[in-house]
Amino acid sequence: MSRLARTTAALVLSLSLAAGLPAASAAVPEGPATPAAGPLRDVVLVGNSADGTVSFLDARTHRNLGTLDVVPDLEEVLGGMDLFRRAAYEVVRQQAGGDKFVDDAHLSPDGRTLYVSRGNLGDTAAYDVATGRQVWRTRLDGFKADHAALSADGRTFVVSAITAAKAQVIDTATGRITGEFPTGTYPHENIYSADGSLIYNMSIGVTSLPKALDFLKGSKQVTVVDAATLKVVRTYAFDKGIRPAVVTPDGRTMYAQLSYLNGFVEYDLQAGRTVRTVEMPFSEAGAALKPDDYPQNSAHHGMALNAARDKLCVAGTIDDYTAVVSRPGLTTDGFVHYPQGSLPYWAVTGTDGGTCWVTLSNRDEVSVVDYATAKEVARVKVGDFPQRERTGRLAPEALPGLTPQG
Repeated sequence: MSRLARTTAALVLSLSLAAGLPAASAAVPEGPATPAAGPLRDVVLVGNSADGTVSFLDARTHRNLGTLDVVPDLEEVLGGMDLFRRAAYEVVRQQAGGDKFVDDAHLSPDGRTLYVSRGNLGDTAAYDVATGRQVWRTRLDGFKADHAALSADGRTFVVSAITAAKAQVIDTATGRITGEFPTGTYPHENIYSADGSLIYNMSIGVTSLPKALDFLKGSKQVTVVDAATLKVVRTYAFDKGIRPAVVTPDGRTMYAQLSYLNGFVEYDLQAGRTVRTVEMPFSEAGAALKPDDYPQNSAHHGMALNAARDKLCVAGTIDDYTAVVSRPGLTTDGFVHYPQGSLPYWAVTGTDGGTCWVTLSNRDEVSVVDYATAKEVARVKVGDFPQRERTGRLAPEALPGLTPQG
């Protein structure tokens, strides 16, 4: 398919799918999970997007504890699609550069249940980690499931239904959709505020369109909603898509990466304005790329804040590095450089608060970077095309349900 044909198909798809499709829920769990028998184990979850698995990494030893298959029903789901939905699946798959089955994954507070947004399949599912059994599956509106957030009490799972321009809210006990709220075009990341009262949703616009057609990409905005009522309380408009972001616990400041920006911005959420734009150095290979060659419009894609709130971890996607940046001055402490083409694609702060875990998507690895020294302290092998990472705590009796890393 030519570039023009892909662009036309993407535009037609994005405009025609705004209404989405009705959602459907599958099996309901038999009852509440049995409490963990022993102390929970701190882990970092890594969604291996291309092979449809989630890796569980020990947050302290960095050891890969094993993986869980989260697309065991792949053939069943594909076989159950009608012709229109299957055609849309193939278009989304092509735009994503191939199979992207795991977009996001979160672990329940009791460490026994894994909740996953399943990218190109356009649904979300829950799994009993100890047995691998699918507890429920829910199809979202539209054709692609994107970033997700889990409430602190583990009862609510918020997932961006990216082609339907909304985020949908799921009851984790039943898998039923209990609410939704409108967003900008192509909603992406969801973030709960520190006190759990607000949800921030970032939209990125239609990424399949070239930069020259930015005016057709739709609304790029941060949508803030009341977590209890799902009513929109404020929106912030941007001229570029909002990529990974962090919001300070006091709710006053957001640091965000933007489409095409080789760096990030500091944004005052009370005043509604950008305070500073920080441009990070290009690598030689990154500087040679045209903006339309950036992966999904992202020059940098991955940002985290340490526990002390005085350092940022920044993934330089096209530049093949991780940078540690000190705040409030926003000065760079140092870089961890990777081989060309590694594609650093997400960042999360470990449960120790002092390490940043960065996926190297093209190397099937996770790099662990020490905030204090800006040095890499470990490199862990995971599955095919790791993207999103989240922290969690795993119940010890669930551990045998994982398949050892091959």
